[in-house]
Amino acid sequence: MSLRARITAPEEHHLGLGDGHLVAVYRAKLLEEIDLAEMSSLAAAERRARLERVLGHIISREGPVLSTAERAQLIRRVVDEALGLGVLEPLLEDASITEIMVNGPDQVYVERAGRVELVPVRFASHEQLMQTIERIVSTVNRRVDESNPMVDARLPSGERVNVIIPPLALNGATLTIRRFPRAYTLPELIALGSLDEAMVTLLAAFVRAKLNVVVSGPTGSGKTTLLNALSGLIPDGERIITVEDAAELQLQQTHVIRLESRPPNVEGKGRITIRDLVRNSLRMRPDRIIVGEVRGGETLDMLQAMSTGHDGSLATVHANSAEDALMRMQTLASMSEVNVPFEALRDQINSAVDCVVQLARHADGSRRVAEIAVLASHGREDYRLATVCRFEALPLDADRRVRGHFRCFPLPRRVADRLHLANEPVPPAFGVAATDDQLTTREAGQG
Repeated sequence: MSLRARITAPEEHHLGLGDGHLVAVYRAKLLEEIDLAEMSSLAAAERRARLERVLGHIISREGPVLSTAERAQLIRRVVDEALGLGVLEPLLEDASITEIMVNGPDQVYVERAGRVELVPVRFASHEQLMQTIERIVSTVNRRVDESNPMVDARLPSGERVNVIIPPLALNGATLTIRRFPRAYTLPELIALGSLDEAMVTLLAAFVRAKLNVVVSGPTGSGKTTLLNALSGLIPDGERIITVEDAAELQLQQTHVIRLESRPPNVEGKGRITIRDLVRNSLRMRPDRIIVGEVRGGETLDMLQAMSTGHDGSLATVHANSAEDALMRMQTLASMSEVNVPFEALRDQINSAVDCVVQLARHADGSRRVAEIAVLASHGREDYRLATVCRFEALPLDADRRVRGHFRCFPLPRRVADRLHLANEPVPPAFGVAATDDQLTTREAGQG
């Protein structure tokens, strides 16, 4: 969208500064004062600063008389509408907000600290909401209309966006923005109560010993956050390739190749899938492959990579338990065009996956590791999981907060041997089971 089109966008919402007419008037005055060619050559931050200065001079010269707060608000809203996403800009700048949910022009919810709340923000009309949506999708060469009423996109700053409009969305155009997650370190996650030091010591040993780890959990449970923290344990010097649907991982190592899938363009062409990227990554001489989320046929390629010399790979999957994670991976792998018997996929998962880290999102909004389970099964056995750590919750306290403690269990001998060969000691909190009878195991249902 051109700079002129963005600045002359239609009607503003009510700001508490009279009506939208005031903002429209000053947007027009701003357009008369600026040199569009010069503005287009400036960086985004410098362009915003220039527009704010010019608009401030206009208001000082021509009025109206406003308080300092009203003046600042007017300047911000005009420039937000010109260069940003209008009424959503203050929400995007609030670091405490992790999700923004627009349910039509009159209803905007946000998520803070795991809790959803209604905020006093609204669009002036359905047309203004659609203008904001079109501005978002146009930045990634997409369009949204009745023939294409669902769109996934990503803002330049990293936020993931989903749009669905009428006739599919009966309440009006619906916009969901998931914020780019901050890269937490493992010590920070310990301080938040997401896991404890014994678990971090064990997971660090697993990553350094190149066990294949799957991070599982429901939506919003912190899978990407934990995956990013675990990736920090990978030794420097290894060639790491990350494959993501929307680039969120922020690895600190020096030798990292980041791959991101691409949706089809407005003509429906040019799509590059996660599966295409996983397959290509195998030709790039990776030491480790990290897949942001497996959700389709690429699961089979990922399992084959884990089983054929790319040990130490990491991935996430949507599932409500460690057992469900294995069954879901088996189902997803069957979605490839390769006709592999279900039993063969089970055998491949038994050979490829070493550990499942299950996350949970609790009723009070807290997120933590619910369980660390290793596969005790191998070969052609049915899935058998051995719990090596588990969060044991207490009854809700008076503040309706979830509290409890983490409990450790012995490691299977086979896993302890893997750590020993990698010169990684078994953390004292766990120990090693002398026999399978000492393991806390259970079978996962078979499909």
